[in-house]
Amino acid sequence: MASVTEDVCGPAGDEEPTETSSSQKREERLRKFRELHLKRNEARKLNHQEVVEEDKRLKLPSNWEAKKARLEYELMVDEKKKECAAQGEDYHRVKLLEISAEDAERWERKKKKKNPDPGFAGYAEAQLRQYQRLTRQIKPDMESYERQREECGEDFHPTSNSLIHGMHVPSREAIDRMQEDVDEQIEKRAKFSRRRAYNDDADTDYINERNAKFNKKAERFYGKYPAEIKQNLERGTAG
Repeated sequence: MASVTEDVCGPAGDEEPTETSSSQKREERLRKFRELHLKRNEARKLNHQEVVEEDKRLKLPSNWEAKKARLEYELMVDEKKKECAAQGEDYHRVKLLEISAEDAERWERKKKKKNPDPGFAGYAEAQLRQYQRLTRQIKPDMESYERQREECGEDFHPTSNSLIHGMHVPSREAIDRMQEDVDEQIEKRAKFSRRRAYNDDADTDYINERNAKFNKKAERFYGKYPAEIKQNLERGTAG
């Protein structure tokens, strides 16, 4: 009986550790499978989020990044102004103190490059530059705007049937501003409207003012070519 028991128990004792190890391997595989499954789901979620974000970026305007940077800068400036106002400091003074000499020089060069003076190229270009200069100086008065809109009512935005001619009366301040601007323009024109001095010793080779201008222009462009012929005629040696 002992031998039989030993024969039966012996193999059973050898099989028990084998079943335990196989179950442990199975649990380990299941654990790894669950981890891979979670990682796959997480990667799928991240990919979906990235696709959604990319689709949003593609639908945004082309200059969205520049607008976003500008808005962030404006918010920062507003916060800085509020901070300076709370501390009783001048924002512009604080801003200038924070600017280095290199940055100031670079901005000055950029400003000159951005708005160069091309000089006179034509009356149309000169008129456009004058219009742009005057419009930059305009500072809208919202109180006056609202007051005029209340006074005019529906005629504030006239149509073909509106009769508002002669109803607007400019304020004294507006008239004074216009007068100052006209005086300033007259003063500027006086500096650039110098009449050339008349030379009594110069040869009179014209019959009127228009002919004199034509002769000067012809002399400027073609005077070097007939110079020898003119000298021979003056000496009387022309053959």
